[in-house]
Amino acid sequence: MTESTDGAPDSAHDYPHHWVVDVLAADGGAVALRPIVPEDAEKLVAFHAKLSERTRYLRYFGPYPTMSQRDIVHFTTIDHKNRVAFVVVLGDEIIAVGRYERLVGEGDGKSAEVAFVVADAHQGRGLGPILLEHLAGAAAENGLTMFVAEVLAENRNMVTVFREAGYQVSRSYEGGVLKLEFAIDPTEAMVSVRNSRERAAEARSMRNVLSPRSVAVIGASTDSAKVGHAVLTNLLRAGFTGPVYPVNAEHRSVQGVRAYPTVRDIPDEVDLGVVAVPAESISAVLDDCLDKGVKALVVVSSGFSETGLDGKQSERRLVHAARAHGMRLIGPNALGVANNDAAVSLNATLAPVLPSPGNVGFFCQSGALGIAILDEAARSRIGLSAFVSAGNRADVSGNDLLQYWDSDPATEVVLLYLESFGNPRKFSRIARRVARNKPIVAVKSGRHAVPPALAATGVEMDDSIVRALFEQAGVVQVGSISQLFDCALLFGYQPLPAGPRLAVVGNSTALGVLAADAARSEGLHVGDPVDLGPQAGPDEFASAVRTALSSADVDAVIAVFVPPVAIPVEPFAQALKEAVRDADKPVLTTFLAAEGVPDVLAVRGEDGHPTRGSVPSYPGPERAALALARAWRYAAWKSKPASKVVRPAGIDPEKAKEMVDTWLSTSSGRWLSDYEAAQLLACYGVEVVEFRSATTEEEAVAAADELGYPVAVKATGEQWRHRPDLGGVRLDLVGPDSVRLAYRDLAAASGEPLLHVQRMATKGIGCVVGVQDDPSFGALISFGLAGVISDLLGDRAYRVLPLTEDAATELIDAPKAAPLLSGYRSAVPVNKSALVDLVQRISALADDLPEVRELACEPVLASAEGAQVTDSRVRIGPEPSFADLGPRRLR
Repeated sequence: MTESTDGAPDSAHDYPHHWVVDVLAADGGAVALRPIVPEDAEKLVAFHAKLSERTRYLRYFGPYPTMSQRDIVHFTTIDHKNRVAFVVVLGDEIIAVGRYERLVGEGDGKSAEVAFVVADAHQGRGLGPILLEHLAGAAAENGLTMFVAEVLAENRNMVTVFREAGYQVSRSYEGGVLKLEFAIDPTEAMVSVRNSRERAAEARSMRNVLSPRSVAVIGASTDSAKVGHAVLTNLLRAGFTGPVYPVNAEHRSVQGVRAYPTVRDIPDEVDLGVVAVPAESISAVLDDCLDKGVKALVVVSSGFSETGLDGKQSERRLVHAARAHGMRLIGPNALGVANNDAAVSLNATLAPVLPSPGNVGFFCQSGALGIAILDEAARSRIGLSAFVSAGNRADVSGNDLLQYWDSDPATEVVLLYLESFGNPRKFSRIARRVARNKPIVAVKSGRHAVPPALAATGVEMDDSIVRALFEQAGVVQVGSISQLFDCALLFGYQPLPAGPRLAVVGNSTALGVLAADAARSEGLHVGDPVDLGPQAGPDEFASAVRTALSSADVDAVIAVFVPPVAIPVEPFAQALKEAVRDADKPVLTTFLAAEGVPDVLAVRGEDGHPTRGSVPSYPGPERAALALARAWRYAAWKSKPASKVVRPAGIDPEKAKEMVDTWLSTSSGRWLSDYEAAQLLACYGVEVVEFRSATTEEEAVAAADELGYPVAVKATGEQWRHRPDLGGVRLDLVGPDSVRLAYRDLAAASGEPLLHVQRMATKGIGCVVGVQDDPSFGALISFGLAGVISDLLGDRAYRVLPLTEDAATELIDAPKAAPLLSGYRSAVPVNKSALVDLVQRISALADDLPEVRELACEPVLASAEGAQVTDSRVRIGPEPSFADLGPRRLR
């Protein structure tokens, strides 16, 4: 908390840090949102003075030409609790203001009046809905539940903001004024509206990057050894359809194109700036770009977080400045961006040659690896719609590109080369939606460390967590760049398989057997290969392929081919291409052991490039089988109906929230006591097996008598928790003497007089349900079987919150030891429905209460009767700042 000049606490500056955010307007431009402070007085007066008479009339119900000093103080000096106000800022200028004031003496005191006004020049950019979202979020944090707004009935824009916000709004008219009331709870409809607006804004911001009408190369150089020369050269060679403006203070022209000293001096509008100046010179460039109204920057310059701590701080300042100036930022240290659309023809990269146009969008974090990746894509005949190398990924990430490609008709397949996740939870949410319509293929490198260049924006994640994240989102995970392109060839040129049944047809016994074995090892169903022998001619080869495709028992075909000695291969290729024409089943081949689409097997579009129906070829049958198996698993995921999050019955999140707030009011964070943890879990219908505490033998006996025999006596010291193998538990005690003896032994062994006496649970298989805090997810839920062997082997399954119905079931079935729950070797199956219900309740708790930073229910005894929690631990702390929870905000 800051202090005023007289030493008293200054509440006007005491606001939650996470209220200061960057957000995207509907047109894709970045703006800053923060609480208002007294120092904003002059800016607020200037903002008000620029409002048109019409805007002031609609906001204040009258002329209100000037603000009085009393109003200025009132509007800028607030307590950030009962009175909250946010300003939206672009550069140093306020462009919108929103506020709420608690209504005192009305109802239960949990209502507030809300209002906002947007500068005329920025109306229509969606700033009203943004302010409403953030005001509602702040109000909820301060215990408010209802907003009230009074709007002139003629103020259609404001009425639309409230009507389309997703809230259940009640209305009443009085004297030309429309009174609106609505609860601010984040309903499913409201969240859907918010996500839809986020998707549209992020997609629009990427269109500003990938489809600019004009490009300025800032730092364009006459020196062919410099990156500014390379970028300009590549832009010109690609035939960019708009004007290109070199910016060079020392030359009147660069490569024969008129150059300008600064961006300000360019006479026309500039949409995209490609920055190739030294890191220390970029701040001046940003000021020029703001004045010019540049929408986005691609920074290919290095010298930022990849260089160490100082560079990391410079990078943060760069991102802050770019967003404050209204721009999205690709990079720094980026390879650049490209768009193969003939209407754009943009190659703003350091790569001299791009793959041909196609239907594949490619996002790559690595700038250094990007040129090699593009070269391999070109050799494999992977046609690209667009390419983005984000470098250090300080601002724009793969999530932004997923939002763009989701609605881009030119992109049918998405490829991702990821080194780290900036926001895995958001990635999961977006990818789950996109993958329903377009396959996403991803390779995750750097699996054991976060590269220094990404340490500020990335989070290291265990392989099993990454795998679970991809599976849950429907993302096809591969292990290498070559596998990435193998899948892209299939997804880009062939239909998805309708099932796992594969036919192998060919003229080589050895290749046929290899293909069948590889396919079976990947879970595909393969009959005996059809071996035509080396003497088979083109017609016989084509007939066999055609017969396989026409079979109702075949979902896909791999055609293995070895060219006969001294016989031309073109007739075989032509016969194969004709045999698969218009086939609705995927066909892959090993024709000539070529990688990609051989010219002889390409079906060409109007632009002369390979298009759908082309037959992809692989160097070996194993790679073809692996790509096909991944395509089948994706098709199976896609065919399942989208599962929804179901809120379990019998939960009381309000009571749980009150408990957590009370506990945190006296502590910044701590482990809850066993009783407190049990109380919290009970709010979500999770009952811990009843227990009592005892500090003497007689208390232990009294507790056992009260609970009813048999009972267990447990040591409570940290070394004993969850470790029955250490002997910290005495089970099945059936009388007072055995309880006294157990108490005496455990108290002496643990050195603690406090022990727990617990009613015996039904015997069953020990399981572990946990929630672990993650700096980017917020929380992950895990499940596994209890025991040293499971711990040693790391046999735990993970899922992203919140769990859908299907994800909850999959979580229980995911561990390798899960068959033990289903009656392995004639054992009695446990009630898995009870386990599913348990993890759904834990999921709801963790999702509702981000203050729960760690939770463990261990062991959970699963039996035919149900699932009983015998012990629980919960750690709480301040609510983390989640990038994918609450109102929209940029990472």
